[in-house]
Amino acid sequence: MSPLSSGLLGDLDPTSDRAVFRQIADQLREAIDRGRFREGEKLPSEAELVEHYGVSRMTVRNSFSVLTGEGLVHAEHGKGVFVRPRPPVRRLASDRFARRHREQGKSAFIVEADAAGSHPQVDSLEVKEEKASQDVSTRLGSVRRVLARRRRYLLDGRPVEFATSYLPLDIARGTQIAEPNPGPGGIYARLDHFEEEIRARMPSPSEVKTLHLAAGVPVIHLVRTAFDTEGRAVEVCDTVMAADAYVLSYQLPAT
Repeated sequence: MSPLSSGLLGDLDPTSDRAVFRQIADQLREAIDRGRFREGEKLPSEAELVEHYGVSRMTVRNSFSVLTGEGLVHAEHGKGVFVRPRPPVRRLASDRFARRHREQGKSAFIVEADAAGSHPQVDSLEVKEEKASQDVSTRLGSVRRVLARRRRYLLDGRPVEFATSYLPLDIARGTQIAEPNPGPGGIYARLDHFEEEIRARMPSPSEVKTLHLAAGVPVIHLVRTAFDTEGRAVEVCDTVMAADAYVLSYQLPAT
């Protein structure tokens, strides 16, 4: 039975000054929000929507483009348009660097992947010494050169995050941190506390390529500064995450 025959979508309002393709997009969006079309489910085809609304294929395609630009759906060539899955990973800031995880030799990413029931991978690993950018230098106390560790994280084979850590050479050079494998728990097994700055934005072309982002999907840009027990900034981590892969969760104390 056609999904349109069950009353999932309404009719167009001929008296509205809102463009027809936007009215169709509004109805599809509402159906997704109400769970009438679930995550991973295929939306009605172009032919079905053309017949239901009495519009052209181009009008339907423009409606799909609106939803794609909002990150609600994605198209699969030759298959149709599908509702994008909700973020699978819950990133709990208050727990991800907990000492109990570090003592078990688990990095924050592995902890989150385990909680999501996903298989974690790390690739594109690069470790090298380089000149610090102005921003990184300022955050690290005016250092000139740093050890940079670049890596891409995948869940079940899908790239979800790209991160670069910058560490002053006087504490990183010649240590295990300068090796591709920094040891159990990663570099955070050696640090004390952290500060994070977070913003959302649209991705650059290189980020789209690195994270295999679909059209309309934004990124979460997080910059974390880590401090040792004496209060010295010893690492800056610049992380770009696919916004459709994460839920950022925070616990704040009552005042």
